[in-house]
Amino acid sequence: MWSLRASAQSAALALLFGSQCLALELRALPEFFRPDPFGGIVESDREGAAWLDSVKITAARGGYASFQVSVTTAGDSECQVSIEFPLTTEIYREWFHFNTPDKKYYPDALIPVHSPYRFQIPDSDNHVPGQTAQGFWIDLWIPRTTEPKIYRGEVRLASGSQQKTVPIELTVLPAVVPEDDAVTLDNNSYGTSWLFDQYPRTLGQEAKNSDDELFRLIHAYHRIFYEHRGTFHQLGYGHAGKVGPEFAPVLSGVGRHKHIVNWDQFDRHYGPLFDGSAFRGSRRGARPIPYVYLPINPEWPASFVNWGEPGYEAEFVNVVSEMEHHFRIKNWTSTRFEVFFNQKKRYKGFPWDGDEVRFERDNRYFIEYHRMLEKAVPENTPVHFVMRADTSWTMAKQFDELKGIVTFWVAGEGELSWYPAAAKQLKQRGDTVWTYGGTPPVQRVTTAMTLNPLRSWIDGVDGFVRWLTVSPGPDPWFKFGGGAETLVYPGERFGVAGPLASIRLKIQRDCLQDLALLERAARLGSRERIKQEVVGQFNGTKLSDWQNTHAVLPTKPVLDWNNADFEDALKPFEARFSHLQPAAWLRVREIALQESRRPQ
Repeated sequence: MWSLRASAQSAALALLFGSQCLALELRALPEFFRPDPFGGIVESDREGAAWLDSVKITAARGGYASFQVSVTTAGDSECQVSIEFPLTTEIYREWFHFNTPDKKYYPDALIPVHSPYRFQIPDSDNHVPGQTAQGFWIDLWIPRTTEPKIYRGEVRLASGSQQKTVPIELTVLPAVVPEDDAVTLDNNSYGTSWLFDQYPRTLGQEAKNSDDELFRLIHAYHRIFYEHRGTFHQLGYGHAGKVGPEFAPVLSGVGRHKHIVNWDQFDRHYGPLFDGSAFRGSRRGARPIPYVYLPINPEWPASFVNWGEPGYEAEFVNVVSEMEHHFRIKNWTSTRFEVFFNQKKRYKGFPWDGDEVRFERDNRYFIEYHRMLEKAVPENTPVHFVMRADTSWTMAKQFDELKGIVTFWVAGEGELSWYPAAAKQLKQRGDTVWTYGGTPPVQRVTTAMTLNPLRSWIDGVDGFVRWLTVSPGPDPWFKFGGGAETLVYPGERFGVAGPLASIRLKIQRDCLQDLALLERAARLGSRERIKQEVVGQFNGTKLSDWQNTHAVLPTKPVLDWNNADFEDALKPFEARFSHLQPAAWLRVREIALQESRRPQ
């Protein structure tokens, strides 16, 4: 909860829109209001914005409290910012990206700095013409064992003989943010070629021990999403079935003689993820990853040219049986190992859709693979193999035909809204249900980052997948495309051999903390009442507004649809969420904190 004590209205407006400023200013902002490099606030976040002379936050234990500060000067200045606070603090310099879609600057990438931190405005590295302001993101970490009380400190700014301060007051509640999330927020990616592109010094030809560096980088990506209350998926094969060597054990032989001959690369890649040691020392503790893509596809471990022949089944059963045995011996029993098919017929790798099936007859392949999987995996194994299907066009048909075969559904978020009872029915029969979609670009209001997690929780699904989250583009620093395909940035430019978090990723993390508190309150009280209060405060809606009950497209034959039809059919429903206020989630957070004060 924020207590907003703003400066005088005239001063606030002057800073808000980048008018003439005082020689040196230090002002704070809640996390949802991003500063621009000219002493103002980015246009999409201006509604209800006000600069703060002090920071007052209420938070639960076992999580983060966040805010931003902006340093504004009238001309070239050397400055030093520092923070004094009794709890652990992290300071990040905000990078201002030139966004090519609208030719404006937005802060997003966060470069970690140490307190005190010396810097200059304008920043000679960021190259923003006319820059008069620098933004910083500040995280306050509140361990679960923190004593509930009020903690005070301040942010300090010095430039020459001038000094400014912003007082900080953090009220820590007895409540603790639950370790488990109400919604799994998954961050998806494909292969590893992008790592070589983004880290040429770390993984280039001159790099030593490149395999070790590659696995260290992969683990760093898992870790950054984990530390921000998310999961990370990395698909290891292409649309034609070629598997990267780091994603699968080495095979030898053919037919009933085909078997695994080397686990070295696979174990170095996945072992620390499956036993949790990759996360040792993190604030969330060392826990195994909950889900992983297996390399299994129509071309691995058996070649699809032999589909339908006894040899194909023999190769599949032999290799999958050995995988189950290896996982069991290693005690890798906390992770769900996904049999997932990502190919589409139109990519011309295989003659059937595995991903987003459009042709109903293709469901027979899932049935056949499930039969072979059951043959390969002992019924009483503690290792968890699951068949996953990402579904959109024919989801209603698949839910029916693949009952008991596919038990992990990842459904198009908009399309699933056409079947409001489906999620509950699938979960009642024991299935896991996620939805998927994109990532709001930087030009969207910051609160857009909270919409998909909130919608997932309101709809009662188990998780949400952002389909691509590690692709910032060839030049995210000076020719940025908006970031709709990334939530992290390569740190090599700043001497960090790993990923950097973004403002949007931290907003998503803080949203998930609040949802965890709301979920606990819903389990102890009235789920319907709490949800109604949340949507009312979020965007002035009723729960019924979050159901899409008048879709016409699903009544027409699927083969008559096209992608444009999808977009047109969903526009009326999505329009209900098109105008979000920057402070919308702050109001939701107040509900979460109020509920956390109730007797448990």
